[in-house]
Amino acid sequence: MQAYRKGQNGYNGREVGLETAEAILRLRALTSNGDFDEYWQYHLRKEHQRNHQTRYRKYRSDLGLAA
Repeated sequence: MQAYRKGQNGYNGREVGLETAEAILRLRALTSNGDFDEYWQYHLRKEHQRNHQTRYRKYRSDLGLAA
């Protein structure tokens, strides 16, 4: 079970690992810089590539469709 601790601002927060903390800080930076929308579109394109295009590439070529 994850450890819980009381934060400086008085509410209970969940303790997170280094990787999660770094990811949160990067997302906060993207938001404060106004770059989040551009990043999110990039993220969705990459996720689509990973989950769909690479998975079904073999089937598309079997059917004679362009990749």
